Amino acid sequence: MEMVPSEENQFVPKEGLFWSCRQSVIDEIKRISQIHNAAEEPRVLCIIQDTTSAKTVNERLTLNLPASTTLSKLYEDVAHKAGYVNGSFDLAWGNAQNMAPLEHNSEMSLSDSSFEPGGKKNFLQLTDKDGEQPQIASDESGTADSSGLDDSSQERFIGPLQRDGSAGGSGDYSSPSYSYSSILSKSETGYVGLVNQAMTCYLNSLLQTLFMTPEFRNALYNWEFEESEEDPVTSIPYQLQRLFVLLQTSKKRAIETTDVTRSFGWDSSEAWQQHDVQELCRVMFDALEQKWKQTEQADLINQLYQGKLKDYVRCLECGYESWRIDTYLDIPLVIRPFGASQAYGSVEEALQAFIQPETLDGPNQYFCERCKKKCDARKGLRFLHFPYLLTLQLKRFDFDYTTMHRIKLNDRMTFPEELDMSPFIDVEDEKSPQTESCTDSGAENEGSCHSDQMSNDFSTDDCVDEGICLDSTSSTERALKPKSLLTFELFSVMVHSGSAAGGHYYAYIKSFSDGQWYSFNDQHVSKITQDDIRKTYGGSSGSRGYYSSAFASSTNAYMLIYRLKDPSRNSRFLSVEDFPEHIKSLVQKEKESEEQEKRQREIERNTCKIKLFCVHPVKMMMESKLEVHKDKILREATEMAYKLMELEGVVPLDCCRLVKYDEFHEYLERSYEGEEDTPMGLLLGGVKSSYMFDLLLETRRPDQVFQPYKPGEVMVKVHVVDLKTETIALPISVRAYLNQSITEFKQLIAQATGLSAETMRVVLERCYNDLRLLYVPNKTLKAEGFFRSNKVFVESSELTDHQVPFTDSLLWKLLDRHGNTIRLFVLLPEQSPGTLASRTLCQKAGEDSDGPFEGSKGNRKSVEAILEESTEKLKNLSLQQQQQQQGSSASDSQKSSDTSDFEHIESPTQEADSNSSLCVAADSRELENRISGSSDTENQFVCEERSDSEVNNDRSTSSVDSDILSSSHSSDTLCNADSGPIQLANGLDSHSITSSRRSKAHEGKKETWDTAEEDSGTDSEYDDNGKSKAEAQYLYFRAEPYSQDDASWDTHKCLVLHVDKRITLAAFKQNLEPYVGVPSSQFKVFRVYANNQEFESVRLNETLSSFSDDNKITIRLGRALKKGEYRVKVFQLLVNEPEPCKFLVETVFAKGMTVRQSKEELLPQLKEQCKLDLSIDRVRLRKKTWKNPGTVFLDYHVYEEDISISSNWEVFLEVLDDSEKMKSMSQLAILTRKWNPATMKLGPFQEAILESSSVEELKEKLSEMSGIPMENLEFAKGRGTFPCDISVLEIHQDLDWNPKVSTLNVWPLYICDDGAVVFYRDNRDEPLELSEDERNELMKKESSRLLKTGHRVSYSPRKEKALKIYLDGGPVRDPGQD
Repeated sequence: MEMVPSEENQFVPKEGLFWSCRQSVIDEIKRISQIHNAAEEPRVLCIIQDTTSAKTVNERLTLNLPASTTLSKLYEDVAHKAGYVNGSFDLAWGNAQNMAPLEHNSEMSLSDSSFEPGGKKNFLQLTDKDGEQPQIASDESGTADSSGLDDSSQERFIGPLQRDGSAGGSGDYSSPSYSYSSILSKSETGYVGLVNQAMTCYLNSLLQTLFMTPEFRNALYNWEFEESEEDPVTSIPYQLQRLFVLLQTSKKRAIETTDVTRSFGWDSSEAWQQHDVQELCRVMFDALEQKWKQTEQADLINQLYQGKLKDYVRCLECGYESWRIDTYLDIPLVIRPFGASQAYGSVEEALQAFIQPETLDGPNQYFCERCKKKCDARKGLRFLHFPYLLTLQLKRFDFDYTTMHRIKLNDRMTFPEELDMSPFIDVEDEKSPQTESCTDSGAENEGSCHSDQMSNDFSTDDCVDEGICLDSTSSTERALKPKSLLTFELFSVMVHSGSAAGGHYYAYIKSFSDGQWYSFNDQHVSKITQDDIRKTYGGSSGSRGYYSSAFASSTNAYMLIYRLKDPSRNSRFLSVEDFPEHIKSLVQKEKESEEQEKRQREIERNTCKIKLFCVHPVKMMMESKLEVHKDKILREATEMAYKLMELEGVVPLDCCRLVKYDEFHEYLERSYEGEEDTPMGLLLGGVKSSYMFDLLLETRRPDQVFQPYKPGEVMVKVHVVDLKTETIALPISVRAYLNQSITEFKQLIAQATGLSAETMRVVLERCYNDLRLLYVPNKTLKAEGFFRSNKVFVESSELTDHQVPFTDSLLWKLLDRHGNTIRLFVLLPEQSPGTLASRTLCQKAGEDSDGPFEGSKGNRKSVEAILEESTEKLKNLSLQQQQQQQGSSASDSQKSSDTSDFEHIESPTQEADSNSSLCVAADSRELENRISGSSDTENQFVCEERSDSEVNNDRSTSSVDSDILSSSHSSDTLCNADSGPIQLANGLDSHSITSSRRSKAHEGKKETWDTAEEDSGTDSEYDDNGKSKAEAQYLYFRAEPYSQDDASWDTHKCLVLHVDKRITLAAFKQNLEPYVGVPSSQFKVFRVYANNQEFESVRLNETLSSFSDDNKITIRLGRALKKGEYRVKVFQLLVNEPEPCKFLVETVFAKGMTVRQSKEELLPQLKEQCKLDLSIDRVRLRKKTWKNPGTVFLDYHVYEEDISISSNWEVFLEVLDDSEKMKSMSQLAILTRKWNPATMKLGPFQEAILESSSVEELKEKLSEMSGIPMENLEFAKGRGTFPCDISVLEIHQDLDWNPKVSTLNVWPLYICDDGAVVFYRDNRDEPLELSEDERNELMKKESSRLLKTGHRVSYSPRKEKALKIYLDGGPVRDPGQD
């Protein structure tokens, strides 16, 4: 064998070299091919947000990967780019909360894991894994040591910031490791944040400050809770203790404060109330003192926070001094003195100003008990004792008396890190035997911004040893101790960012363990520097006004807390090892609770939650949510679903299976044969927050076999149609493939239904109102428009119906009717015998009608005569429409009794209850045949007219939508005027089948809007004779009685109507005539919405297409509008009554009617319904615009010519004291009212009729009415809506009196129409001098009067809710309180 040297200089066989070279070439070709394929492969754009750090939460990692990339490879790429150790973090979808993380080791591609390729952004979040922080990738140890680096110097482009190796330099804190949400950034410091419930940042700041105070925390730990004595839920100290333990030992990055606020007695609404942090401090300290009574901690707050000061007044003549000792918990420092142009520049300056005395001289002199006279005196404060923890409040919230708004001051005020308080202590011996006790406190107050700033608790015990108390020591000791004892170090700065209207609190706190400053900003805790603290001094660039804007935002210090530097008293935090036993047990309890919570979260993160449906044999369709662990197999999940759907004892378990289901399309996508042992996580594609599909628990009978559902199949619901009985059966589900032909599809249906495939007709309903006959044998289902879920109707009979064109066939008509018929519930008017003006009674069909039938006040007509006339008019409908031009002068009662009102009666034959007054009439042609052939003594027709009932005109836009429900068999309506009936097997006639929905519905003459009616807004289609203009419709209408259980319908008669929704309202009303008992022109149709509001349907040429199944309709008696008529509401104008607008009646005005004619028709109606007997010459109608009276309508004015009128119009009716004085449109009717300043009263309204718009004429009229000389008369136009109410305390100054104009129609009066209100007064009258009590009493009366009339008194800002902590666990609500 020939040998040749290889690349490694070794001899190999020549054939081996050949194959080696060949393999290299193949590998290179594959590599090039892969590169080419990768270039053509869709890419997935991933944008990853690193939420594990406060510094990286705003950074983004961007990866553009091939769609075939696996999830495990994605984790590798993210770890490499972010600088983390792979496997130490999770990736979750960033567009939903509580998303389950992506699988680390999954080999699923990105495209199969719901990633969207093609340039679409896929947002992910990089989060902690199992609550542990991601590990930093390192060449040596895998972790980064950044203990020597300051956070401010760490910079990176992508990836996490380096973490500190130690937790804030203190062994007392363990590293936090969990967050409820990935958006909560874990602290890098070892400290735990607090979750902001909504607006509880002020609470979080104070709690963190107390937690970082060693003396307070240690004392709280030493207190032991006795569960036998108090409920732990309402115990404030216990809940604070639990919170502090969690802050010190929890591995979470932030914990909730809801347990603490619940112990305060707060509900969830308190979380939305922002309060002042200083106010909270005072209230919470008070609550703790109450809870700690008779315990070792009873005096803890006083020992730590309470100081003493002296409030004194010294006479400058004799030296006598009166003083009092006050205690305080904080010192309020003024930023800028009232009226000053400069603010104090530092805390030291403000403290000096705080103790600076003021001189009482002049009118403010002090009455000296020793001198027995008023003398000049000096008043001031002196500090006697500073607390161990000194709290300074910077009063940045003030009140601007110019704008009358609260403001926030942003003036610069510095504060030192170490504060020497020795210059501010009282070093003189101020105790004098000549003393007296004052009754008022000298403490300053924050005003409306906050609650009390200084304690009002008085103490006479000056020898209590707490903090630094110098008042009980000798003067020699005072001289030696202050400098060494009065140095305080700053350790907490509570910062407010925002304006006086609201903002955000957070705290800068120094740890006493390592001296490092930290920012505690709700959930986020981070290191800060001295520069950050200096930024809270305040101050802004550029010049600003005296006061800041009410909404000017700024960030500055609001509260400062100092601790006394005293090594003998300064404490260190208790370590976990030094905890008292009860705290150790509490730590263990909280640790177990946290571990349990963590395990529960882990279960939740691995639980698939998907919607589950089931067609229950008893309860029909049921819906629930199946929650199953991803490792549970399909068999176990099926058993869980079986129990969830309550099928035990109803269907055996082996007769159930889970299938993939699409609820929207009602489509069974696939079944899972042979995958019973497959984990659900694999079947469902992993754990997701939502799935694009659902599951259906399918059931079968024991003798049935489950049909396999394969991907790619389509589901078809097959309805079998029986033309003989004109019924449509319930659907049968059939599965087919889109590439099947129509012939194959028919054979498939034939197997499922037993019908003949040769004579089968298949109709596809692709969408509403779109029927398609499938007649091309070789055409595929896909070509015919089949989709995932489809609906077809099939018919196979020997009838000749298939020989006619499809749109003319009986099958088409039946399907057309089926697709357009809706079910409506109709409430008929309640029967009220004795209230009707006249009634029309119909005799029994087939009875002898030679003699008159006696009815109460009704006309006597035979049924034959009524039906013959109705039939004749139906056949000559077009001729009638041409002849209906002449108006009728008959009254409403005559019209309603006229037989012409019963034209177009096309209603079902129905048996009438002898105890009911329901009017039932049959179709005219059908009754003619029955009457002529045989007598029917079972049907009685009683037609009554009823009086008008009250109409509810509430409007609503909601509607009720539901599926079409089948109903029981009843008689059907013949709605065809052109041919006789064809009796069908089930009592339906052929004309119950509707006409062609494509063309036949438009073959007849189409009724359009009359131009005049459209312009005027009239909705009527009745002519002047009250006859309908609508053509006879070829649409389905069927009625049957129904008993409604609704309590609101118990006194009414109810019908169930099955009606074609393409019918017009006019035709619908005509079909209802026999059931209502009056002509369609004498009743109105109201649609009832879901909220039980009613809306009148008045557009008679519109169809019922907006109605849906099971909508409710109420029929109310009352005359419907004719052409050119408008419904009008009449209100009485009562200018001198407390309520000047009173509803009277609803009436009808007609186009072309004069105002006098409308009054003639209106007055009898007012007399009958409102008991108002009025003279036509002493009433006027005038325009109504909301509550404002407007133009006076003169008797000769014509509606629509001189007066614009619209539907639902409103007018005022005004009763005059004398005959009408308005005779011309050039006149002007003004309402005047006299103001009497001397008596502080307003006179009644009086009308002044002006011939022109002259101010001179107005003054003449006013002078004539009041007797005030013109030169002394002043007037002003009223403001607002009628009656232009105004307080008598404001009218003298607020109105624009005596405007300098000569005409009324110019600014500032603009009086151009009737109804304007003018106040006038005598300028010689001086306003009544009122005492303070009289003014307050009058103010109360005026406020009450104006509130009753609905007029606003004055601006009142929203009241702030007082901050309260309830010691009994909740507020005691007074039922009498507002």
